[in-house]
Amino acid sequence: MTSTSPASLRPDPPRSPDDTSLTAFGYRQELHRSLGRYASFAAGFSFISVLTTVFQFFAFGFAFGGPVFFWTWPAVLLGQLLVAACFAELAARYPISGAIYQWSSRLSNATFGWFAGWIMVIGQIVVVAAAALALQMVMPAIWSGFQLVGGDPAPTSATGAANAAVLGVVLLALTTLVNVLDNRVLSMVNRVGVTAEIIGAILIVVLLLTHAERSPGITFHTAEGSTDLLGALLVGSFMAAYVMIGFDSAGEMSEETHHPRRTAPRTILTALGAAGLLGGLIVLGGLLAAPSLTDGRLAVDGLSYVLTSSLGDGVGRLLLADVVVAIAVATLAIQTSACRMLFSMARDGQLPFSARLARVNPRTGMPGAPAVVVGALAAALLLLNFVSPDAFLAIGTTCIVMLYLAYAMVTGPLLVRRLKGTFPAGGTDETGKPLFSLGRWGLPVNALALVYGLFMTINLAWPRAEVYDPSGSGWWFQWFTLLFLLVTVGVGVLYRMTRGSRVSAAGPAPTDSTL
Repeated sequence: MTSTSPASLRPDPPRSPDDTSLTAFGYRQELHRSLGRYASFAAGFSFISVLTTVFQFFAFGFAFGGPVFFWTWPAVLLGQLLVAACFAELAARYPISGAIYQWSSRLSNATFGWFAGWIMVIGQIVVVAAAALALQMVMPAIWSGFQLVGGDPAPTSATGAANAAVLGVVLLALTTLVNVLDNRVLSMVNRVGVTAEIIGAILIVVLLLTHAERSPGITFHTAEGSTDLLGALLVGSFMAAYVMIGFDSAGEMSEETHHPRRTAPRTILTALGAAGLLGGLIVLGGLLAAPSLTDGRLAVDGLSYVLTSSLGDGVGRLLLADVVVAIAVATLAIQTSACRMLFSMARDGQLPFSARLARVNPRTGMPGAPAVVVGALAAALLLLNFVSPDAFLAIGTTCIVMLYLAYAMVTGPLLVRRLKGTFPAGGTDETGKPLFSLGRWGLPVNALALVYGLFMTINLAWPRAEVYDPSGSGWWFQWFTLLFLLVTVGVGVLYRMTRGSRVSAAGPAPTDSTL
C-alpha cells in the first residue's frame, strides 16, 4: 500500500528520537508529544472509567442477573485481557494515531482496514453519547435541582431520559471546548480527573466493604423468579462488556506520547488491569452493602441508591460528585480518541472533507475540526432520548457492539498473519530493549481473543425484546443495534463506491525497517 496524502509524501525531519519511527511510517510529526507514562495510562483508564460505566449499568446487570451477575465481571475481564495483550504487541510495532484503523490496514489491506476504522470511529461517537448520558444516574441523586425536565429522575422514565439528554449536551459542549484548546490542557484535565477517579474508587470500595450487610456468598444467588441462569448471565454481562472497552486509547495517543513503543503496551495492559480490579471490587461492594436486594430499588437506581442509603447523604453525595468528575473526564477521553481516529483516517484522504479534518493547529497541536464533528454528532444522538427512554439502552449497547466488532477486525487479521508466519515478532523500542511480545503464547492468546470477541459481539447484538424494547416502544428499538450497524456499513460501502477513484490507500505497508 502506498499513501498519497500530503502528510505522508512530505514528512518533516524528525525533531526527536520519538519522531523517527513516525517518519519511517511516512508521516510527519504534527501532534505535540507531551504525554508521559502516567498521561498515557490516564488516556486508557479514563476511557474505561469504572465509575462512569459501573454506575451507569449496574442497575441493568442486577435487574437481569441478580447477584450472580457479578461473575460475568471476571469472565469479561479475562476475555478483554486477551484482546489487550494482542493490542499491546501492535502498539509496540505501529505507534500511530488511529490505532484500530492503522493496525487493521497494515495487517490485512486498505479496504478492510478502512471499514475497521469506519466502524470504530462511528462506535466511538456513540460511546461519547452513551458516556454523557451517565450524568443522569448521579446528578439528580446529588441534588434534585439537577432534574431540569419533569420530576422522575429514573433514566427509564420519559422525563429522566429527556433530562439525561439535556445534561449530556451541556457536558459535550464543555468537552468539545477542551478538545480544541491545547494538548497540555487536555493532558492536565485527564491526569487530574483520573487521579480523582482512582482515589474516589478506592474510597468507595473501602466504605462499601466496611458497610457490608451480607457475605460474598450472595453472589451465587440469581434474581428472584429467574429460571434461565445462562440467559441471565449473558444479558448481565452487558455491564462488564460496556465497562472494559477503550483500553486501546493509549495506542490512539501514540503520536503524542514519549517513547510510545515502550510506553503504550504497558499502559494498555495496566489501564485495563487497574480498571478491572477496581470495578470488580465496586460491583462486589455494592452487592454486599445494599440495604436490600429485594425491594426493587437496586434494579432501578443502582449504586447511587447504595451510596446514599448505606453511607449517608453527606458522604454518599460527596462520592457521587467524584463520579460526576469521572463521567466528565471519560466523555472527554472518548471524544479525544474518536478525534484521533478521524484525524488519522483523514490524513490518508480516507474521509469526506479530509483536508479540513486532518488540519492540526500548529500552536495547540490539536485537530479542532474532528472535535467539533464528534461533539455535534454525539449530541444529535442524545436527541433520541426525547423519543423514548429505551434509547438509553439502545445507544449504550450499540456502541459496545461497534467496538467489539472493530476489535475483531484487528485480532482476526493478526491471527491470519501469525498462522502464515508473517507477523513481525522482533524489533526494539526507543530505549533499545526488545519490543513487547507474547512469544510462543501469541497464537493461542490471539485465537482465544478472536473467538471471545466474536461471541460477545453476537451476544450483545442479539435482538432480545425484553432487553431492547421492554416497554414496547417500537420494533426499531429491538433491532436498533443491528439496524445501526447495517446503516453504518451501508453508508461506508456507498462512500467507497462513489469516491473509490479518489480514495487513497491506508498508508505505507509495514516493513522490518519500521520496527
